[in-house]
Amino acid sequence: MIIPVILSGGSGTRLWPLSRALYPKQLLALSGEQTMLQDTVLRLDAADDIGPVYCICNESHRFLVAEQLREINADIGEILLEPKGRNTAPAAAIAAMLVMERYPGATMLLLPADHVIRDTRAFGEAVAAGKCAAEKGELVTFGIAPTSAETGYGYIRASVPANGAMGAYRVLEFVEKPDKQRAEHYLASGDYFWNSGIFLFKAETYILELETHAPAIVAACREALQKAVKDLDFLRLDSDAFCASPSDSIDYAVMEKTTRASLVPLDAGWNDVGAWSALWDVQERDEAGNVKRGDVLVHDVKNCYIHATNRLVAAVGLDGLIIVETADAVLVASRERVQDVKVLVEELKKSGREEVETHRRVCRPWGTYETVDFSDRFKVKRITVNPGAALSLQKHHYRAEHWVVVKGTAQVTVGEKTITLCEDQSTYIPVGEFHRLENTGNTPLELIEVQSGDYLGEDDIVRVEDRYGRK
Repeated sequence: MIIPVILSGGSGTRLWPLSRALYPKQLLALSGEQTMLQDTVLRLDAADDIGPVYCICNESHRFLVAEQLREINADIGEILLEPKGRNTAPAAAIAAMLVMERYPGATMLLLPADHVIRDTRAFGEAVAAGKCAAEKGELVTFGIAPTSAETGYGYIRASVPANGAMGAYRVLEFVEKPDKQRAEHYLASGDYFWNSGIFLFKAETYILELETHAPAIVAACREALQKAVKDLDFLRLDSDAFCASPSDSIDYAVMEKTTRASLVPLDAGWNDVGAWSALWDVQERDEAGNVKRGDVLVHDVKNCYIHATNRLVAAVGLDGLIIVETADAVLVASRERVQDVKVLVEELKKSGREEVETHRRVCRPWGTYETVDFSDRFKVKRITVNPGAALSLQKHHYRAEHWVVVKGTAQVTVGEKTITLCEDQSTYIPVGEFHRLENTGNTPLELIEVQSGDYLGEDDIVRVEDRYGRK
């Protein structure tokens, strides 16, 4: 059996403003109808003998990850919560220990959650080829035959047979991201592949190699798993133990040192979507070379990627630009300079701007809220509560709230009283009063919330009871 392990801990800063710290690229539908995480799970249907999905994610993304997996009816083995990102080697170690315990002898397929793979049939065939090698004790990585002298990827040199036969090739060398001249040499040689970051190996083989080459990672991860606690639908790793692990990639901790490394070529329309230019590469373009998403109107525009999410974006006389519009930010960049978006994100972080963390529409385990308007002493939100969901029982030190129901029926607790509000009805929550909002109906509840007070920050919440286990 193959147990898929999906790494969903990235932040995707180079795809800002669509990708944010609390809503990163793997949770977005960037290349189709499904999110990148969902696509990663769904393409597993092309492989044989696949077991339950194990997903490792950031704690702050846990409810989004769980909901997206449920939407596609994924067979979930476990959702593991990293208290802090420690790179791929510790994450894989935790998963391997669980797989060894629950599925002795199983093979583990490690997949980033944010890659595009167009040819799922070719993906399934490559996994089958890799499984044969993994069952013989090999640590298999999947290499992408380079199509250009790309300097943004790591490379792997392998012993490619003269007849080009398919199968697992012996890995000879891992190479860091090269300069242009070396990348051109790698491309011409035919012996080098782009490093996809996808791996296949028996769980016990990986742990044995990790114990040999990086024993501190094994020790920290074993303790983190032993002290892990079940939290609703999640397995929460012990923070102190996990954070004590060295922060290393699988490549650095194991693959560059082991004698068991093999490579299986993957020719399946792969792209790691590391920047906006990559989305222009992988999506269908019109006759002028443009990719247009959303409400976009152009005249005399060529070779551009234009993404509108909230309003009409119109462009005239442009060539080779990236334009991305969201409710609270607009990015305009040369397609050749999109790697520098991360510089803008760092500036936003230094300035303490909210735009680097969240969108105006924020997801919560009970539904969503969107900030419609705000000033120094008031804020207006549109709140949607899912059927059967409820906000925590809470109070605020600095703000009062007015709720107006516009759709559905709300059950509202204010102090010692519980009332029912229908459409066009409203209530008032004074400063410091405990309150709760519930949707006991079968359709989404929508209301307008008007906050007023001296301080309107999201951290002014005192929770005394929460069905989702939040503090």
